[in-house]
Amino acid sequence: MTFKAISFLAAPTPEAENAKASLVRQYGDTAPKDADVIVALGGDGMMLHTIHDTLDLDVPIYGMNRGSVGFMMNAFDEDDLKARLNRAQLIELHPLKMTAIDIDGRQHTELAINEVSLLRETRQAAKIRIIVDDIPRIDEMSCDGVLVATSAGSTAYNLSASGPIIPIGTELLALTPISAFRPRRWRGALLPSKAKITFEVIEPTDRTVSATADFNEVRNVVSVTVTQDRQHVAQLLF
Repeated sequence: MTFKAISFLAAPTPEAENAKASLVRQYGDTAPKDADVIVALGGDGMMLHTIHDTLDLDVPIYGMNRGSVGFMMNAFDEDDLKARLNRAQLIELHPLKMTAIDIDGRQHTELAINEVSLLRETRQAAKIRIIVDDIPRIDEMSCDGVLVATSAGSTAYNLSASGPIIPIGTELLALTPISAFRPRRWRGALLPSKAKITFEVIEPTDRTVSATADFNEVRNVVSVTVTQDRQHVAQLLF
């Protein structure tokens, strides 16, 4: 790959903004829609927002860590940036598509790079039925919630809920319960990325549940279906 026109995007922190200013002085700056490559400066949250904001541009993203964890980022280095970009390996990620039906029958569709999560809205535990590829797998799970994470999101909420870390680019999804009471010994599952996962909320009016795709939330859902969206692709450089 050969990248010439670079667009620099920075998280709203002094460390990231100072890094951007220094890089722009050395390499110039281009609008994202006109760039060959986007360089995102910040942490994993910045990378997540950059992917969402530029998903339709078909431009690869090279992240450099000016944040905290940086699982999706490369190490920060100002020197020989174009040479590193040209040597970088491209990994393509397909987002998850969440289709949620709320208690009033309205359908909501959102995309997620990290995860789709269901969470109880009240003091009462949620009761959720889990169906994979149209086959019921758990008839009733009593829990705080449940999530489906991509490899890119496996070190985020999924890891906090004791889910497995999946190497980026691996065609697997993590199905991870959140504080499950019953079935008590179930710790989740690894599923192929092409699996269709459906969650049905039991007692949706009394035990209300919300569904969130990354940072887009739908309240009071009765069912949520999660599939891989093959029409969109995020291109990450490492």
